[in-house]
Amino acid sequence: MDFDDQLHRYFGSADLDAVPPAAIAAGVERMRVDFGLEKDRGRRFALWSLLFLLGAAPDLDAFDDPADRDAARDFMDMMDKDR
Repeated sequence: MDFDDQLHRYFGSADLDAVPPAAIAAGVERMRVDFGLEKDRGRRFALWSLLFLLGAAPDLDAFDDPADRDAARDFMDMMDKDR
């Protein structure tokens, strides 16, 4: 799942600065629903990662597989180091 494709799918633009706040909120809600319905682990992780970057990711216990929770923790640590 390509990052720009996700942005276009949920927000209609790859430039989030150009997206109105109400559209951001609606896109985040759609992403959260899709995250809950998605069965593919890679796609779920991609959705979770973008939600994390937007400050809207579900808790790590949303991942059933411990390896996915570990990967999410690693992602969070990596993003924290860049700040």
